[in-house]
Parts: sequence; structure tokens; C-alpha cells
Amino acid sequence: MRRGRDVLGVDSDATLVQRLRDELTHVAAADCTDPEAREQLGVAEFSRVVVGIGDDLEAGILVTSNLADAGVRHIWAKAVSRQHGRILEPVGAHHVVLPEHDMGERVAHLVTGRLLDFIEFDDDYALARTVAPASATGRPLGELRVRAECGITVVGIKRAGEDFTYATAETVVRRGDIIIVTGRTHAVEIFAELV
Repeated sequence: MRRGRDVLGVDSDATLVQRLRDELTHVAAADCTDPEAREQLGVAEFSRVVVGIGDDLEAGILVTSNLADAGVRHIWAKAVSRQHGRILEPVGAHHVVLPEHDMGERVAHLVTGRLLDFIEFDDDYALARTVAPASATGRPLGELRVRAECGITVVGIKRAGEDFTYATAETVVRRGDIIIVTGRTHAVEIFAELV
């Protein structure tokens, strides 16, 4: 809604719907597994639909399948396991989200190392925020050759009291700077562990 979109929230729990009525554009208490209810709400007219049913696997699969049959162009579906996700994709989910799994992976990276934030993408590629290791400070990034030597690219830098800024080959990273790096997941992990 903050991006100017109309949002319809549908749930079978009337108490939850009542609680969200002032936060969303439209809310309705309905059973989305019922085709008639979905049709009355005009769910298929939305360009993007999120199926966040995680506790009733059958209902989530049924709703996803029915939305695909109705021609919804972008269906995002929550899965509670990889196996659940493998079922959702062939029945019509364009994007499968595993929030518990994804957050677990992210937290594991944060807990076990020097990473301050970490996002891993499907194709073994990651973006991370970390404190600059001493070996990456004091000279321009172009001279340090972190891309050639470490397999990562420094894309952003933040100094205390300043905003983030893009990094260039001329950027000199100082001790204590927070940097954003990207590259293959393993290379990012190794770089973040440099002392």
C-alpha cells in the first residue's frame, strides 16, 4: 500500500480480517478454496497474488492451482518445505517462498561469521554487508584487486556518520568501514572471514 497499490487481504479468520481492516485497502473473511468466494472477491483480476497458506498444505496447493487456472500472471506461494515448494511450482506458482528456510540460512551466516547482513540468490551468488577486513583497506580498490584475488566485488561503502555510497576502483576503504560485497557465495564467505 505504501507503494500506491491496492491490496486485498483475504483470510478465513474473521478476527484477523477485522484487525487488518485499517491497514489494507480491502479485507474480506472468506475461504479461498471456494471458487465462488474467489470469484465474488475478484481475486483473479489482480496481477499479483500471494498465497500465504502455510498450515494447510492442501488448501495452499488448491488455491494456487485455481489461481493459475484463472490466469493470474504472478502467483507467489508460501511453502513450508522444499517438497511442498516442488508441488506448488507445477500446479501454478510462479515464485515459491520458503520464509523459515530462507531466514534460517541467513541467520546461520550472520551467527557464524563477521557478516552483518547476508542475502543469497538461487544461482550460488550472494550480497553481504560486513566490516572491511584490514587486507582491503588503505589503498584504492583497483590496486587491491579484490575482484581478481578474492572473487568478490565491493559495490558500496559506509563510513561512520556518513551515508552509503557506491564504491569505484578509486575508492579507498578505511579501517572500520562497512562495505557491501557481492560474488559467489563461498568467495563472499571467505572474504568476510579475512582478518
